Amino acid sequence: MAESFGRLLRSLRHAAKLTIEELSHTSGVSVRAIGDMERGTSRGPQRRTVEALAEALRLDDAQRMALSEAARAGRPRQEAPAPGACELPRGVGDFTGRTRELRALRELAGRTGDEQAAVVAAVSGAAGIGKTALAVRAAGQLDDLFPDGRFYLDLRGMDPVPLDSGTALSRLLKALGVAERRVPADEEDRAGQYRALLRERRCLIILDNAAHEGQVRSLLPSAGPVMTLVTSRRPLAGLEGVHQLPLAHLAAEEAAALLRAIVGAERAAADPDGVAQVASLCGNLPLALRIAGNRLQSRPGWTAGQLAARLGDEGRRVESLSAGDLSVAAAFALSYRQLSLPARQSFRRLALAAAPEFGVPMTAVLAELGRVEAEDALEELVDLGLLQSPYVGRYRFHDLVRLFARARLSEEEPVQTQRQARRRMDDWLLEVATIAGRWFEPDYGAPPPDWSSLVELNSSQQAQEWLQTEGEAWLAALRQAFRVGEHARVVEVAEAMHWFSDLWMHWGHWPEVFDLSARAARAMGDRGQEAVHLNYLSWAQTYCQARYDEAEATALRALELARDIGDVRQQGWSLIYATWSLWARDDQPSKESGLSYTRQAAECFKQAGDTEGYAQAMTSMGHCLRRLGRVEESVRHNLALVDRLRDPAFGGSPAIVNQAVGATLDLVGDGYSALGRWQEAADHYRQALREMRERPISRAVATTLTSLGKALVQLEQVEQAREAFREAMELHEAAGDAVRATRVLELLEQVARSGAVTRPQNAG
Repeated sequence: MAESFGRLLRSLRHAAKLTIEELSHTSGVSVRAIGDMERGTSRGPQRRTVEALAEALRLDDAQRMALSEAARAGRPRQEAPAPGACELPRGVGDFTGRTRELRALRELAGRTGDEQAAVVAAVSGAAGIGKTALAVRAAGQLDDLFPDGRFYLDLRGMDPVPLDSGTALSRLLKALGVAERRVPADEEDRAGQYRALLRERRCLIILDNAAHEGQVRSLLPSAGPVMTLVTSRRPLAGLEGVHQLPLAHLAAEEAAALLRAIVGAERAAADPDGVAQVASLCGNLPLALRIAGNRLQSRPGWTAGQLAARLGDEGRRVESLSAGDLSVAAAFALSYRQLSLPARQSFRRLALAAAPEFGVPMTAVLAELGRVEAEDALEELVDLGLLQSPYVGRYRFHDLVRLFARARLSEEEPVQTQRQARRRMDDWLLEVATIAGRWFEPDYGAPPPDWSSLVELNSSQQAQEWLQTEGEAWLAALRQAFRVGEHARVVEVAEAMHWFSDLWMHWGHWPEVFDLSARAARAMGDRGQEAVHLNYLSWAQTYCQARYDEAEATALRALELARDIGDVRQQGWSLIYATWSLWARDDQPSKESGLSYTRQAAECFKQAGDTEGYAQAMTSMGHCLRRLGRVEESVRHNLALVDRLRDPAFGGSPAIVNQAVGATLDLVGDGYSALGRWQEAADHYRQALREMRERPISRAVATTLTSLGKALVQLEQVEQAREAFREAMELHEAAGDAVRATRVLELLEQVARSGAVTRPQNAG
């Protein structure tokens, strides 16, 4: 009989005159592991450990062989596993994508070793995203690293009664070669036996479809050269020492490539657009792509484009994605059945949300939950892969999951309940939008002290963030209000947006907002309000769409209405909006018309006693004078206007008058620039910026900064010019104005190259 490994190792160490610590340092095997071997606790270490010890002890061939024989004798005898026990399922030959994930799993597999903690990776993701396919693919690619076997066990986590841990351990032990009579009756003893076996085996264990952490915890080895790969729809975040690998949906090109691999290159090449369209309609979900590809394979006469046409019907898309026993709806339903009642109700009713993303407050309104309960429901939906959370506090559906939620809503809730939920959501959105928009109105500001809702609007910054984040949602609610004839409400909401629209000019939807409000006012028979909102629409057509002819016509239509009802003040504003629409034109008649409009507007405002409107008209008049080439006259006009506006006797809202002062000082700077008087131009631009920053409109501030930068370049103050250009570019980028941001970037690059910029003077 071979000498015991521990006794032999100790005698060889003594012969080499090494302490355990010295042998550990030389071999790389831990002190604890060597001690366990010499005491007989560990009787049969793996080959790599034996080789490392032999090398450190400088053994000859005979001694190496004796040590290896002793280790082999000490290892537990492995009985033949039950045929087919825990065999890997069949992989798919057309597996596509997931290169990054497969590379990560191979890297983790490379970390397995005799003296290390066992490696565990958790692959999580939504139903149908390809977790099992990835695990099986990885097992095939890692065959060389796990010579003692690769084993697979379906934990049936989505079943009404998942596989219990004790039964799972019994099956795994039998697969590892333990005779049924030697499997302990006690579950804790089974887990200990399982861990002891895997401490000596280089195996890969796949635990597929886990229900929760408690089901998996006793199935995880503690040490040894073993790797365990767990898949679950839940993230299993409660497991300690686990490498998390969440799966996202396939990229568009990967999805199309998978579909091509399933249907064949020749057939895919015959209709590449159809293939791309089917992949898109499948939401790049691997299960849906597999089903779509299988349907095409089973119908040789169909083209991908014809299948895409069938899938184009949203009401039938999810149900259409079934082939044999594969079904997208069935996969989603398994997750849906796992939900608590509040999460189910939230899931169904969130299908009513018109915007692609939503937050906790809207969920609370739709599902009639408290804020905390709504957040819990949303996180439960994320855990089961029925919602995605792109960032903290925001949630969204995958396209196919939204359609599934819509079907559940239709089948499980009465039509009246659905309508009430939709009405509750729309009312809440329009109420909060109105309160948030009024933060920017000089006559309103903060919400009334007694106002409360599920969101905080304690500052204009919070109001702006809410309006921008929920822009698509409250716009959809506004459309619905117009459709059902709530015209007064549409006008109220649009009026609340008037001042805010200047701060978010590049949103892109202001023409629709103000078109709806103008049409709503007309439906009410209120010609005064119609004139007001036609003027807002003219502004949007000028500054958001660059549709200048249409903008002038809209403003003149408002002017006609204002004259019909004798509203002199609104006549003045119509003439101002018409003037702005002309500023993009460079022909002499347009320039002269602009000056004429501003003079008429000034008279209207004077007659109406509207000092704020008068200030706007006089500022616009100075701009028109410069456009006509009457630059010195424009400078004199604007300087005189600044003095007049700063006179306390002028009156008007301080916020609005200060804004007019800033705009007029900016025009003075433009005049001096046109005259080549660069220092005076720079001084007035700086004064303008001080006024403008009191109530900053990013585009106006950025335009003035750009003009200041140009003047500073001419004064050879290059570093200060760069700072002005950089801030202007950042403001344009923050506002989403890529065109103007690019123009300013070009100025920055010119300064970097030559220290100068080319004319014309205005970049705005």
